[in-house]
Amino acid sequence: MGLMPFSKLDPSVDPAELFTDIDQLVFAAMLLGSVFIGLFFAMTEAHQTHSDYLTGSHSLNCWPVAFSLTASFTSALTMLEIPAEIYRFGRTVGLIGIAYFIMVVISAEVFLPIYYRLDIGSTYEYLQLRYNKYIRLFGTVMFMIVTITYTGIVLFSPSHALNEVTGVELWESIISIAVICTFYCTVGGLKAIVWTDVFQFTLMICALLAVLIRALIIKGGIGPIIDDAVQGGRITKWDFDPSPLRRHTVWTVVVGGAFTWLSVYGTNHCQVQRYLACKSQREAKKSLYINLVGLCLILCIAVGCGFAMYSVYKDCDPWTAGFVSAPDQIMPYFVMDILGEYPGLPGLFVAGTFSGTLSTMSSSINALAVVTVEDLIKPNFKVSESNLAWISIGAKVLYGSVCLSMAGVASVMSSFLQASFSLFGIVGGPLLGIFSLGILMPFANSKGAFSGLLCGFTIVLWIAFGSRRHPAPPHRTLPLPLSVRNCTKYNITQTTTLHPTTSARPDQKDYWWFSLSYLYFNPLGTLITFTVGSVMSLVTGGLQQHVESKLIYGKEDIMDNFRYWKDKWVSKVLSPPHMYFIGR
Repeated sequence: MGLMPFSKLDPSVDPAELFTDIDQLVFAAMLLGSVFIGLFFAMTEAHQTHSDYLTGSHSLNCWPVAFSLTASFTSALTMLEIPAEIYRFGRTVGLIGIAYFIMVVISAEVFLPIYYRLDIGSTYEYLQLRYNKYIRLFGTVMFMIVTITYTGIVLFSPSHALNEVTGVELWESIISIAVICTFYCTVGGLKAIVWTDVFQFTLMICALLAVLIRALIIKGGIGPIIDDAVQGGRITKWDFDPSPLRRHTVWTVVVGGAFTWLSVYGTNHCQVQRYLACKSQREAKKSLYINLVGLCLILCIAVGCGFAMYSVYKDCDPWTAGFVSAPDQIMPYFVMDILGEYPGLPGLFVAGTFSGTLSTMSSSINALAVVTVEDLIKPNFKVSESNLAWISIGAKVLYGSVCLSMAGVASVMSSFLQASFSLFGIVGGPLLGIFSLGILMPFANSKGAFSGLLCGFTIVLWIAFGSRRHPAPPHRTLPLPLSVRNCTKYNITQTTTLHPTTSARPDQKDYWWFSLSYLYFNPLGTLITFTVGSVMSLVTGGLQQHVESKLIYGKEDIMDNFRYWKDKWVSKVLSPPHMYFIGR
């Protein structure tokens, strides 16, 4: 039997009143812990060059880098909106785990070897080595725009969701997070960011587990939760509809998600800077595969929380009943409902949610500083090493302030998860297209790359803006029914409804060309850029050019892993135990 949720119609059970001073202390302890790690590395690490400061001297091993990759990838959007997606639309979004696997394999086996072989300081340096400095500049500017905007979204999102339910002050929390994140990024450098991410990753796991375990206790195990999800349509047969106009199907989530996250791990410097900080290519590959385990672990727990949330609220949906004003507030509302009587646990969830924000923002600030120095300053100005270090520090302070201002822009967006995926599609797709074109096609040239980039960016931008003006009708988004039949104590008389903002009647003016699933923005941008770039390169004499083999994915890259494991196996077989001890 599920709990009757708190009601804002009844002042005596306002969930914000259950957020106690102990919860505030837990949240404050997370912030102080992040500051302490930054100060520790500021005092113990000698940053003699800007490279030491921004890249960690390429001396890190795989474990902290893996946790850092996972933490910076797992923003507050995962903590709040993945459970809400499961609650409203069912299990399909959980298939993003398959997309994670595809993304990690391609990033580790195709993109990573190229970057390590070239020993580049910025991901976008590859674009100049492969094409020319103008395409590098264009890629850098596009990256900076999307990173600042996305960081604004993940900075505003948790504060907005938690403000209504826990009473956490909206702009006070946003400003505090931005200032503290900028501080420890600035004083500690990349090593401080990586180890702070490890701390924050631990908090995120603990926060989600606390919610899931408590829900399992309330419902009497996983069985009743699964039964409720099946009866409520949250677990049904997989939808293999190939239509690209459907919001979530097996194909849109797996294919669209794989392209979207590949553009992050393969070409976005926020993630690439992490594994480039490893002391060897082998360690970097390990970090990516360990990170895959972390991503799947957090995804599974978040999906479990979504099913548990539906099981508890299947007969009294707090969104339809008006207890919360937006879907991303359902998860924190759920936390206060089931954990509010345990002081400290709601604070742990808030700390874990804001940990996702801190890790994402710190990654963005450092990456923006790196590309500013490597792509804008060093190629165009003669600057001493000491001045570059000061520029790096100033850049971090500047970008921390800019990201804070972008949180205000994010306040006008509706679905934060969909907005962030759309953003990565508009910019990340075309960028992934020109990187893939250069790495896979020896005949690709700068004229073809620029033509493809321009076409891909323009078309996806047009569709994305059109979809905001003409949103897809409900028969394509398929929101599942939500019930309030057990909310009678609050004088609510509806029984079952699709939320008022998503009426089940198809839109008579169906702008189908704008109804493309937001998860397909990235594949569309990638394929247009890649196809147009390939054709234009052939037309403009790409076959006559000579390209250095180190810039292209080739046979040696394919054989590298095979050769490594073969040598390792042969050495074990041909080295008997007695020979090992003689060698010792």
